[in-house]
Amino acid sequence: MRGEGKTVAGFLALARGKIDRLDARLLLQDISGLTHTRLIAEPQTALSPERWQTLASLLERRAAGEPLAYLLGHTEFRGRRFIVTPDVLIPRPETEELVELALEKFPLPACGHPLPFAGEGNTLPFSPFPLPRSMPPRCVDLGTGSGIIAISLKLECPQAEMQAVDASSTALAVAQENARQLGADIAFHHGSWFEPLAGQTFDLIVANPPYVAAGDPHLQLNGLPHEPQTALVAGADGLDCLRTIIADAPAHLNPGGWLLFEHGHDQGDAARHLLTAAGFEAVFTQTDLAGLDRISGGLKK
Repeated sequence: MRGEGKTVAGFLALARGKIDRLDARLLLQDISGLTHTRLIAEPQTALSPERWQTLASLLERRAAGEPLAYLLGHTEFRGRRFIVTPDVLIPRPETEELVELALEKFPLPACGHPLPFAGEGNTLPFSPFPLPRSMPPRCVDLGTGSGIIAISLKLECPQAEMQAVDASSTALAVAQENARQLGADIAFHHGSWFEPLAGQTFDLIVANPPYVAAGDPHLQLNGLPHEPQTALVAGADGLDCLRTIIADAPAHLNPGGWLLFEHGHDQGDAARHLLTAAGFEAVFTQTDLAGLDRISGGLKK
């Protein structure tokens, strides 16, 4: 690092071989406040001793496997910045597909669009069994974590009535702050799954629950040891939370309502079996962009 000192170029040289160059650049941008363009155009820009010390510490933590999102304190989801802390899971791209599927189930007016004129043969896109159109749909996000699903749905379908539940008070605090910063009006509840929702029914229930089997070797990879294990692990086969949600959901769904949830790539068959056993119709599994089973759901007649 001779001749580079405590500069942009010096930090990139220090990070070389320790962490991915993109991660190093993102850390630099976040701590220095410099744009990507300036990092490239002005590599000899000096960094203050305080910023250098902060960057050096973050570099070592990233090199030790701590996820970048936790180091930055935020991540992007559907074009919005969300706060993330070690109290919540880091959002995954696959979860955007769950949001997309949920949006397909909403009546168009809830998303700010007029209904098509009768007689034109128009139907709601992509959904053979859409929610009834005469209501502001009521939706709940179970195990909301950082709130990405509930907040995204509320902001993209502002007329929908949105609620969210989490058993972790610290996770709920993160979700509430994200909702405040992004301007999403959501009713948050502290509790396990449907416990805080006694007597309530919904038109759409969405969930991204824990679905990893205890002892799965993947729990030791890709930064997962740094994420909250209670938000990842669901019993010996990874299905404990799904069993509870699927069994209890019919009592909290209006006729014509949907239950949609994310699950592991090898759990599609089990998810459909549980949905069918609970009396759901139009049961399906949707694959993700990699062609793996990722989302399942069913309709309450």
